[in-house]
Amino acid sequence: MSIIKDFLLQLAFMVIPIFIYFTFITEKVESTKKKTVIMSVLWGISILFCMSFPVSFGQNARLELRIIPLLLGTLYGGFWSGIFLSALIIFFRLYFGISLGFYNTVLVLLFALPVILLFQKSFASSKKEKRVKIAVGLSLYYCLIGLTLFCILRGFLIDYFKVQIIHLLFVVAATWFFTVLYEAIREIHQLRSEMQNTEKLKVISELASVFAHEIRNPMQVTRGFLQLLNEPDLPKKKKEYIHISIEELDRANEIINDFLSFGKPSINNNGRIDVGYQLQRVVNMIQSYSLSHNVEIKTDFYNNGWIHANPQKLNQLLINILKNAIESMPDGGIVWITSCSTADGYIKITIKDQGIGMTKEQIDRLGSPFYTLKESGTGLGMMVSFQIVRSFKGKIQVASEKGKGTEFIILLPQIT
Repeated sequence: MSIIKDFLLQLAFMVIPIFIYFTFITEKVESTKKKTVIMSVLWGISILFCMSFPVSFGQNARLELRIIPLLLGTLYGGFWSGIFLSALIIFFRLYFGISLGFYNTVLVLLFALPVILLFQKSFASSKKEKRVKIAVGLSLYYCLIGLTLFCILRGFLIDYFKVQIIHLLFVVAATWFFTVLYEAIREIHQLRSEMQNTEKLKVISELASVFAHEIRNPMQVTRGFLQLLNEPDLPKKKKEYIHISIEELDRANEIINDFLSFGKPSINNNGRIDVGYQLQRVVNMIQSYSLSHNVEIKTDFYNNGWIHANPQKLNQLLINILKNAIESMPDGGIVWITSCSTADGYIKITIKDQGIGMTKEQIDRLGSPFYTLKESGTGLGMMVSFQIVRSFKGKIQVASEKGKGTEFIILLPQIT
């Protein structure tokens, strides 16, 4: 009964960090880096408690579940989180004295940590089911390494071997449980965040429906009169003022169009589209705009790549992202647009620039209501783009580095 209590206590040491993180940290801390640091500290505290209150078998056998916070902290936190937690384990184990147990701990980490870090990127980009499999597989690998080194250093003893097998089974089961729990809670938070965004978009659509047309009518009248006032014999300064006024009215009209994209019901005019052909059309449409910004567009399109989509919406999506790419290079540069077919049944469209780039926090906020990096922007264009991708049952991925550029990857389901 005492052993069961000890194992339950070990499990509690892992539930508490997850509870604290999702209850107090996720919604109150915006910076991804700060979230990672806080979560690493919480997992570190969990490791210290696990090692301080182990499960004792007989006189010499001490078992604990430190592998689980180490594993989850590394897989969700990344490279530096894994290094921090591993160093914490080694130094805290050193506190108990140098013995065979200390050498066993160091050797297990030397063999296991590189493998965990190797799978970390794959884990971060995988779906829930694959993440659970990766976590369980790595926990099994860690325990097998520990079991092997334990037998080599201490010799094979049947009683200790049985204890280690029980430990292995318990660790694998607990890893599965906590990974599923973590993913389930994260999904709930994502759904809640999406619902909040949906409510914001609903307000936008209602406002757009009520006011957009009434605002546009006087704007068109004003624009017409400004054009009439723009006579050839006007002073240069006045012509410049009229030109700026017309440009600002046109910009306001574009914002209203973006609002109306949310306000009016979406009509399903989807059809069979050749992505390569559509991409070439978009490039032709935006060519003059890119040349005026001293930007060269390079293309490499996949032939006979068909998707089921609305051509007008696809054009809007691509033009929004291309304009952002062009405008991110104030001194000019190159934009690469490519398309190809993937092994998992998608048409992959890549738009890469040499622009100012973005931080991880900025990438995470892309597509949020009214979030923009441009001084005169509204963020509605990127909101529309993300909405269009979702309407095509596709995925959008963004990779960027500050000062080096940004890469948008759009994955749309391929049809035959």
